[in-house]
Amino acid sequence: MSETTLDYFHQAFATVSKTLPGAELRWLRSARRHAFEQFEALGFPTTQLEDWKYTNVATIAKRSWHFASPHSDHVDVSSIVDDLVPDKEVGRLVFVNGRHMPKLSRMPALPEGAFVGSLTRAIREVPERLRAVIEQQAPHDGFAALNGALLSDGYVLLLPPDCTIETPLVMLFLTDEAGLAIHPFNAILADARSRCSVVEQFVGIADDAYLLNAVTKIVAGDEANVQHCRVQEEARSAFHIARVDVTQQRASRFTSHSFALGGALSRTEIDTALRDFDAYAELNGLYFVGARQHVDHHTRIDHEKPDGTSREYYCGVLDGASHGVFNGNVIVRRDAQRTDTHQANHNLLLSRDAQIDTKPQLEIHADDVKCTHGATVGQLDENQLFYLRSRGIDERIARALLVWAFARDSVERVNIGAVCSRLKKLLLARVPEGEYMRGLL
Repeated sequence: MSETTLDYFHQAFATVSKTLPGAELRWLRSARRHAFEQFEALGFPTTQLEDWKYTNVATIAKRSWHFASPHSDHVDVSSIVDDLVPDKEVGRLVFVNGRHMPKLSRMPALPEGAFVGSLTRAIREVPERLRAVIEQQAPHDGFAALNGALLSDGYVLLLPPDCTIETPLVMLFLTDEAGLAIHPFNAILADARSRCSVVEQFVGIADDAYLLNAVTKIVAGDEANVQHCRVQEEARSAFHIARVDVTQQRASRFTSHSFALGGALSRTEIDTALRDFDAYAELNGLYFVGARQHVDHHTRIDHEKPDGTSREYYCGVLDGASHGVFNGNVIVRRDAQRTDTHQANHNLLLSRDAQIDTKPQLEIHADDVKCTHGATVGQLDENQLFYLRSRGIDERIARALLVWAFARDSVERVNIGAVCSRLKKLLLARVPEGEYMRGLL
């Protein structure tokens, strides 16, 4: 990172840190300073690093971003919010240009002891619950360190033991301001035997370049069940960097759904550590991109104790001159006997210029395990296409049906009805002849 760039961020941090949530708390100021020192040491990742070999973020590093929006309160997005989250039974927190908008948010009645609110409110009302989560961050790269230094509004969900929230909770992040860099920090702390479903939805409502750099921390206690869904629909000129860090305790269950559709460049890292016996993790994802979009998914499932189970299913559809990256790493530690894990990554290339770099990995240090993995890259099956054509189906519709069939499996793994319906609409909008197919499906 050049001296000019470093000086720019140093000056920005000195100015912005005074206005961030919790600036009055000594421990939080100290945590932010420590994170910024780590950012100074790490800098932005480069393609010389193995984990960033195929994703070049030089454009992000060189750009002069601003870190606060003076216009959020004046942006009228109520109709957009209602269109994106129409179900009145679904709880929602809305963030516009990095700031929580209480007037657009709503929450169902919560069980006793549960907390759902913005990070700003959580720092004010339950700071001690967040302190350990924030102070114990160990940034993996410069983006995570920068988030720790500039963490702004996000959401916090706290569930006491035996607490269940039946209603899905949607966390909607809208951005419409060019040149804005937003650093949401989110936390889900689910105590023993608690249950919840959380949807993070990222939407760009103006086609301008901006940066969203998000970190989500999830802790699933003994026998807790957390379902976490990400839907990335950023503007086509936007940059989206996200990290999801998960810690799982005994017999906990974590399910992740990640859908990447927008952005000029997006990268999502999902890292779950199965820290105790009999934990279960399922990672499901779909990236569907075209033009010159770049989409990167890095996942890591770390089996540390015996009798753990994990399943990972990622699919990609790439058109135009788009570029996809998938790196899925499953680690089975020496003590993690009787681990059962399966990983698969399947990719469909719709044009000659589309590219995919896929690297499924297994690191096995135990001897009593059941582990499989694999990856495929290909084009539409000409035999299947011929079969549909022989039944009188137009070629464009036949191709669309095959693309839809390939992508649909990832969508139908989501058991949140409202999310599943929206994802189907988004996919049909990208598939040729999608409007015609809508009537058939």
